Amino acid sequence: MNNVISNRLIGGSCVCQRLYSTRSIRHPAAPQASPVILSQKDTVADRSGFHNKNNGFLSLSQHLCSARMPHRKPFSSGFGGAMNVFDRNMKRKQKNWASMLQDTVKYDYLRDEVGSRVADRVYDIARTFPLALDVGCGRNHIAAHLSKDIVERLFVTDISENVLKRKKEVEMPTHCVMADEEFLPFKENTFDLVVSSMSLHWINDLPGAFRQIQHVLKPDGVFIGAMVGGETLYELRCSLQLAELEREGGFAPHVSPYTAVTDLGNLMGRAGFTMLTVDVDEIQVHYPGMLEVMKDLQGMGESNCAWNRKSMLHRDTILAAAAIYQEMYGHEDGSVPATFEILYMIGWKPHESQAKPARRGSGSVTFGELGKLSRPTSADRSKEGQ
Repeated sequence: MNNVISNRLIGGSCVCQRLYSTRSIRHPAAPQASPVILSQKDTVADRSGFHNKNNGFLSLSQHLCSARMPHRKPFSSGFGGAMNVFDRNMKRKQKNWASMLQDTVKYDYLRDEVGSRVADRVYDIARTFPLALDVGCGRNHIAAHLSKDIVERLFVTDISENVLKRKKEVEMPTHCVMADEEFLPFKENTFDLVVSSMSLHWINDLPGAFRQIQHVLKPDGVFIGAMVGGETLYELRCSLQLAELEREGGFAPHVSPYTAVTDLGNLMGRAGFTMLTVDVDEIQVHYPGMLEVMKDLQGMGESNCAWNRKSMLHRDTILAAAAIYQEMYGHEDGSVPATFEILYMIGWKPHESQAKPARRGSGSVTFGELGKLSRPTSADRSKEGQ
């Protein structure tokens, strides 16, 4: 367990679970990237391309395309009704505000831990990636755990200007692009690797975002991502709902809706990925109380940004929710847990060199005949050994 998280915990405990899963969907509409000017030290995205501090084009500019291209077909989910669950402009403001806190590093413990686990999955692939992309990079929570021997060059994107300005220094050459994760301003077959950590759960058009990621990957390129799952913060959700029912006679959603693990496999398959892997980690962090949970979520820039969120929470309701939280989930030492379900996904862009299933009907032995096959005798084994 990361030492920073251990110090943040009361009792220093972490519960992790792993399982495999697949299935179902979701669909919505995707806005486009909005270019802005960062500091001179940063690589900057604008409507015409990507520029460096000398106002010259990057050497990779031929691989990149404008953030707004009238001839480019939008990567919508492909379903009839579009959903618009999250206020992306509010999420940008939340992340900008959180990144300007003087003690913003104090709230990086969860992102750093998840980023390190995504980086571990990158190291599991025995190859070097000449060009990689980090979608929703935050303060380089993944890149900080990668070496230039694995990733030779890295592009990072985020919806927040302030986050990009205050990113961590990393080993490999890095180029910043301010862009909405729902609209990636890159050409097809550009990157060998795409990673993303703790960002995709705020996407409205998640199927469309997966299609864009698959589009910018080179053939045999790999996408490795992590996002918050549906069981995240169930303690906080239940406590607030019970308190509002008791004090106000009804409740509103205060925790954003998240994707279920059973959705990811089918969703990525529809986006064109092959050789899929989906697994789950459950990270449980202990806090002094419910108010500290909410304060840290705000410091992470992870406050609710759903369009149907309630703008005000009454003081009596907050106090009642804190008491319910403590009563239902509290530990003997006075601390309360907050559970974060992290969904990890790996998908590959198809290539002819990849292993493929045998043609249907090409088998020469039926399942009924498997029991009739003779086991090798000791004499057969001795012949094989000679």
